[in-house]
Amino acid sequence: MRSFDEILEIAAERKGGRAAVLDRADGPKTAADLAATPDDRWLSQMSKSIFQAGFSWTVIEAKWPGFEEAFGGFAPGPLAVMPEERFDALMQDRRIVRNGTKIRAVQENAVFVTEVAREAGSFGRKIADWPGEDYAGLLYWLKQNGSRLGGTSAQYFLRVMGKDSYILSRDGAPTSRKAMGAVQEAFNDWAAQSGQSLTTISRVLAQSIG
Repeated sequence: MRSFDEILEIAAERKGGRAAVLDRADGPKTAADLAATPDDRWLSQMSKSIFQAGFSWTVIEAKWPGFEEAFGGFAPGPLAVMPEERFDALMQDRRIVRNGTKIRAVQENAVFVTEVAREAGSFGRKIADWPGEDYAGLLYWLKQNGSRLGGTSAQYFLRVMGKDSYILSRDGAPTSRKAMGAVQEAFNDWAAQSGQSLTTISRVLAQSIG
């Protein structure tokens, strides 16, 4: 396995120097900022990542204000107990992409966010307290307990929200827990070598290939 310095050098050769590479690598949010982020913002971004999966990201982005209106600002409480009449109305709502499976996932994730907030104080507090050394465990937890949060959906969701994270390529990405554990070990080694965040390491890796 290459060292972080070797990877950084490859990226630097491709992108015009080490400073240029690292300047592009914005860091993650602090644990305090993550914990202070309201639960409705976690559910909103979680839902956006789910609707973007397999669909045009730009279309979803352009329609997102309509999603916010249709889903009542993604307040988890009301959505967790969504009556069938509201679900049926959303299936006819032209402000959103009318995909029944993904609309139902919003409700299921509202339940998830509400339950986690009840136990941890807030959903953001739970994410903030999860150690970066076990980021792979966080992805597994989201996949097992959330709805439609497998693949890269959870990875992009966490990155946008500011959790220290890495994003794996869709092509050849590990699928087993053992393989994900090996990926985590590699990132932990690079973090120890460099003192950089998982987010920065991930972005440097992305700039070293392709």
